[in-house]
Amino acid sequence: MQLDSGSSFDYTSPEGAKGAVMGAYATLSGKRASDNGDVGFGWEQIPLISVRGDDVNSGGKGDQVPFTDTDNYSYDQSYWMYDSLWKILYERVVQVTAQMNELEKFRAGGVNSQLIDQYVAECKTLRAFYTFQISRVWGRVPVMEVLDQSQLTLRTKDDVMSWVSSQMDESVPSLPDARPNQRTDIRGGVTKYTALAIKAMANLELKNYQGVADATGQIINSGKFTLFSDYYELFKTPGKLADENLLEIQYSDFGVGAGNNVKHLWDFYGPTSWTPSVTGATAGWGFYEPSLKYIKFMLGRNEQKRLVTNVLFTPAGINKIKEDPNFSTLPSWVSNVTPDNDQINNSDRAFFFSGKHYLPSNQLIPGRLSYGSNKNYIITRYAEVLLMYAEAVARGASPTAGSAVDAVNKVRDRANLGLLTSVTADQVMDEKYAELGMEWGIRYFDMVRLGNTAALSYDGRTFTMDKQFLPYPLAQLERIQSLDK
Repeated sequence: MQLDSGSSFDYTSPEGAKGAVMGAYATLSGKRASDNGDVGFGWEQIPLISVRGDDVNSGGKGDQVPFTDTDNYSYDQSYWMYDSLWKILYERVVQVTAQMNELEKFRAGGVNSQLIDQYVAECKTLRAFYTFQISRVWGRVPVMEVLDQSQLTLRTKDDVMSWVSSQMDESVPSLPDARPNQRTDIRGGVTKYTALAIKAMANLELKNYQGVADATGQIINSGKFTLFSDYYELFKTPGKLADENLLEIQYSDFGVGAGNNVKHLWDFYGPTSWTPSVTGATAGWGFYEPSLKYIKFMLGRNEQKRLVTNVLFTPAGINKIKEDPNFSTLPSWVSNVTPDNDQINNSDRAFFFSGKHYLPSNQLIPGRLSYGSNKNYIITRYAEVLLMYAEAVARGASPTAGSAVDAVNKVRDRANLGLLTSVTADQVMDEKYAELGMEWGIRYFDMVRLGNTAALSYDGRTFTMDKQFLPYPLAQLERIQSLDK
């Protein structure tokens, strides 16, 4: 038995090594059944990443005013959410890097080196994902590969994205050749296809469209992924660990009405007033409102399946849409009653709420009445892979997995839309808008990448490219300036 100096920890144990990589995964989901510490994404972090697109508005009228200001491209670097996002993401990076160091001790202790390679690659993938998000939000940021923070310097966004891509190249050979839901050791864990998706996302930011086509083409050609048959249910309990999902944050109340509950605070997204089909199911806080622009875009495309999924309508919201002469008459399926018979009532906070962050009350485990309890948070999925591939090919990349129009048509077919015979890059962007709205700021970062300031200048907002990055958090500024010397 090899013992760590000054402790009795056994570094010869494969189970101990698995525990180390599970410590890295805990940075995603937060609380584990065995503890009370919340180490995963908090309620404010993903919305802050996402809120500046023309698919979603801040909602929450009268509360968290700097969050609304951020949505309007007016930034307050003293706002606590900025500091929280920065700190939480870098804390995740530090923790994952620390777990990688621990894994090397298990290698030295004689645990199978190939297994350690795999676990280290899983950690690298998670760390790259966090760093990717940090750089999309702030641009020039530190990249951490070692715990010695005296060695850190600021790197340009392009440098960071190139680093993410190279980290994924290093990781792919050691990762399982499987869908995440095919893993039996760590159900839903990172695989080579997760890393390829993150590589594609980084190369998209770099406008390296051939790199995008190559990475996404490998995922498509694997034949391992399919779109979940029901778009509406994908974002609910039936879609947990679906064949479509390449990375998701897993939550669980373990199928029982009391006791341990690993839960995201979905309340942030939920309607402030509703009449749920299950009596006693709690409401939400009323932030994160699908934009009227997005809703009209979807109505103009006759997007029933995806619009009913993506948007919860209030009666006042429906009347708001009708104020536009082009939409004075709406189809009967535009309703404040969801397909699961939850009634969405008027709110002082917003006209609309996000359906992608909604779990029907009839899918709650009996006894678990808090909003969204037991719902997973999808990070990236096969539909995004198909649309990244289609965009790359439409922008001139050599096809590696079929035509752009075939990739788009797979996504359109599930949405019950007619199939196209050809597709332009602009049409792909429309398809991404429709399919991926309200998800991880994808729309915002797409429009920034393309310099499409007109799309982001809507409903009284004016976006200019000097607004693409948030300012560094005031609480972090002194340290950041020291890195730049």
